[in-house]
Amino acid sequence: MTRTDAKGTILIADSDFGDVDIERAVVEGAGFELLAAQCKSEDEVIEKGRDVDGVLTQYARVGSRAIDAFTRCRVIARYGTGVDIVDVTAATRRGIQVTNAPNEWCADEVADHAVALWLAAARKICQYDRATRQGTWQWQSGEPIWRLRGQVFGLLSFGAIARLIAERAKAFGVEVWAHDPFLDETEIRSHQARPVSFDELLEGSDYLVIQAPLTPQTHHTFDRATLRRMKPTALLINTARGPIVEDTAIHQALTEGWIAGAALDDLEEEPAKQRGWHPRNPLFTLPNVIITPHAAYYSEEAITTVRRIAAEEAVRVLTGQPARYPVNEVPAGSRP
Repeated sequence: MTRTDAKGTILIADSDFGDVDIERAVVEGAGFELLAAQCKSEDEVIEKGRDVDGVLTQYARVGSRAIDAFTRCRVIARYGTGVDIVDVTAATRRGIQVTNAPNEWCADEVADHAVALWLAAARKICQYDRATRQGTWQWQSGEPIWRLRGQVFGLLSFGAIARLIAERAKAFGVEVWAHDPFLDETEIRSHQARPVSFDELLEGSDYLVIQAPLTPQTHHTFDRATLRRMKPTALLINTARGPIVEDTAIHQALTEGWIAGAALDDLEEEPAKQRGWHPRNPLFTLPNVIITPHAAYYSEEAITTVRRIAAEEAVRVLTGQPARYPVNEVPAGSRP
């Protein structure tokens, strides 16, 4: 298909899936042209996407500068649920539909990963593995380890994924606490969890799992002030977004013993958004932290699903159909 034959052009601003076969089948099957790029800055998004009709983005920021530079764009489809990399307000002002994927595309995967990180940190799995490989065959190389049963398992946010985490954690005999300022306490209790204030969650949790969205309000929720208030035996698990935890603060907390350990599925520096990233973060040198590369959502099934959703949403909007998963409300007739 040539550009002149196509109904319009859809740009993949960036992705790390290795190919664009799924998107190409959807986009070209609907009569559009597909362009694939690896943008690592908003300037690159502007350069590649100025005259396209739709944009798919995984990590690349599509901010107000890019949105104002677009001449024909009518839809920005996010690979994933969070849309903090898209200036939704600017898109709405320009009449551009923003879409995402509902939590269900990776809910089980994230819940499984959160529990895996928790257990690995609590049972010192990585620490034991390192010691054994270095020739130390002793249970003492992981001490101290505390029994899980009877401990307080705290959850920051109690949405769909957090509830799946809670269901899994209960099997280990922990007491589930949850803090979610957007939920009524009766809703939390109906899922056999104890509603608590943020202060109670922070100070009372033996294991604290972050599953909150990244917003201006949650950015750096875990800084030096909050980390100092946690139990010295506590473990912090983050399967949400990296910037909710301040890197330098968690490093100090782990080195000075404010908390016992951490398991993080993302870092504040967000390596996937950088070109030529190198592992220079001091957190990588610490024995009491487990770090995974923002992989909690990953399974082959989940990746296939989210790629198809993003491509199909872009095509739906560009062919005059309503988005299945709209993030913003775009008044009729306001699109470019």
